[in-house]
Amino acid sequence: MVKVAAVQVAATDDPDRNRSKVLRHLETAAERGARVVCFPELAPCPWLPREAGSDPAPWAESPDGPLAEAVAGAASRLGVAVVLPFVERAAPGVYHNSALVVDSGGGRAGLYRKVHLPDIPLWAERRMFAPGDLGFPVFEVEGLRIGIQLGWDIFFPEGFRCLALAGAEVVFVPTAAAFASQERWLAVAVSHAVTNSLYVVRANRVGSEPGLDFYGHSFVVRPDGDLAAEPTGISEGMLFAELDPDAVAEARRTWPYLADRRPREYLPLVGARWEDVVARSGGIREKPDGE
Repeated sequence: MVKVAAVQVAATDDPDRNRSKVLRHLETAAERGARVVCFPELAPCPWLPREAGSDPAPWAESPDGPLAEAVAGAASRLGVAVVLPFVERAAPGVYHNSALVVDSGGGRAGLYRKVHLPDIPLWAERRMFAPGDLGFPVFEVEGLRIGIQLGWDIFFPEGFRCLALAGAEVVFVPTAAAFASQERWLAVAVSHAVTNSLYVVRANRVGSEPGLDFYGHSFVVRPDGDLAAEPTGISEGMLFAELDPDAVAEARRTWPYLADRRPREYLPLVGARWEDVVARSGGIREKPDGE
């Protein structure tokens, strides 16, 4: 069993204060036995995409910048792994909505860049960030194989399926959701957990910002679709849950959705025909449907 924490934290306009809050919550989570700690989407800064013309540059840094260094140092000292969403500066003028994974030794386990970017009122991310170009990586921390889907990613099944096929046992979903959408987020998370036989851990923002009231409601869904712990409320704090990798293996044996897939029939999703795939491959023999 591995204890994880989903942290709810409200951001301010003061970067130093935000960093202090992240580090303080990380310390508290470790004191309470968490081995992996996940923060909400863009936790170290205000919700910049609420205005299409916002400049992310003052909040952006590289994966080895000051914020990452501070969190990595705390992770090493406390012996916990961290999922840290932040504004990533990938190149001059190029920014991503990203999450850095830090292992319990303070090393960078890897990086995920948000793939699906909305462009809707108060979430104008497509005008601010470049879409993710690192695919859907799986990271190994604290005996767990984890993946990440950020915010809007949760409404696209492809990322979760890619992560499950790559061996993910847990998908962390840092979010910045507001208004009355709690049930929609929970319903789609349950669907992903069941159809991919894995845990889904959501960490949502809290606090009021111009035009937005982030409502928390972080939760953990088990591979069978039940809640591992009751969702949190609307205040700063954290949700803890014990995750069992054996429960993932058992779910995949009992309900073999992944094994029963028929990839040949899904080729239209990527605009391809099986005959074209075979021709381009030099005439390889047809694969069984389940591969």
